[in-house]
Amino acid sequence: MVTVPQLYTAKVMHKRLFPKENAFHYGVYYLVLPLPAAPVPGRLVRFHAADLGRRDGDDPTQWVQNILEDYGLNGITQSIALVTMPRVLGYVFNPVSFYLCLDLAGGLRAVLCEVHNTFGEQHSYLCAHPDRAPITAGDRLEAEKLFHVSPFLHRSGTYSFRFDLTADQLGIWIDHYDADGRKQLVTSLTGTFAPLTPARLRAAFWRHPLVALKAMALIHLQALKLVVKGIPHMSKPAQFPQRVTTTRSLCPTRNDGPLLRIVEQMPESELQRGIDNV
Repeated sequence: MVTVPQLYTAKVMHKRLFPKENAFHYGVYYLVLPLPAAPVPGRLVRFHAADLGRRDGDDPTQWVQNILEDYGLNGITQSIALVTMPRVLGYVFNPVSFYLCLDLAGGLRAVLCEVHNTFGEQHSYLCAHPDRAPITAGDRLEAEKLFHVSPFLHRSGTYSFRFDLTADQLGIWIDHYDADGRKQLVTSLTGTFAPLTPARLRAAFWRHPLVALKAMALIHLQALKLVVKGIPHMSKPAQFPQRVTTTRSLCPTRNDGPLLRIVEQMPESELQRGIDNV
């Protein structure tokens, strides 16, 4: 169980399988913060709660707990650890942050994956078993893809999630299958934890300088490679009003589940755009 802030040093891997192969990998580091998150002071690297969740300046803890409550997971969640990229020299871009929801014994009961695209949009995938059983290293959890991430991948098909969490290591594998069930993209994030100290954070900064800018730059570099390889570019569709997707058969346990609350809070113009796109 993550009880004190950690530094997660990891490797990111992406491999596209068709219509043309394209692969890359690079080193990265994340902050692992028990929620509510304590400040991470520093001139070079910081954590801002406003970058995540509702992005209204509040700590994301209540936002996560509301989602867990909607799906009957709050009663078995003893603690939540956030795995996220920091702000570096004031800049941040988090392709995906992970909220590890742990029970009293430290078992992984759910993972909320908060995804951001380069258009400033946000969507979350809640990964858990329908019976709320612990998630083990061999489990695969599937969810429908409902969020536009890449202009070179259709917003369709499914994701397959796998998580392997130990006391000092974390592995995350997310594969994308197209609408015909063919595996099209494989990704992984694998690395180790170490207690977060100023010295370790400085060392990570210099080992992987401008890591947030690097992530954004690599997204555009890989996009250029795909264009050169002749992969068709698709326009961005309007975002669906639904902001949380769950893994298969995970149903809400409250009558006012997350979709209803999100729709009620959404401006009418944005809601109509989402409905027109369905």
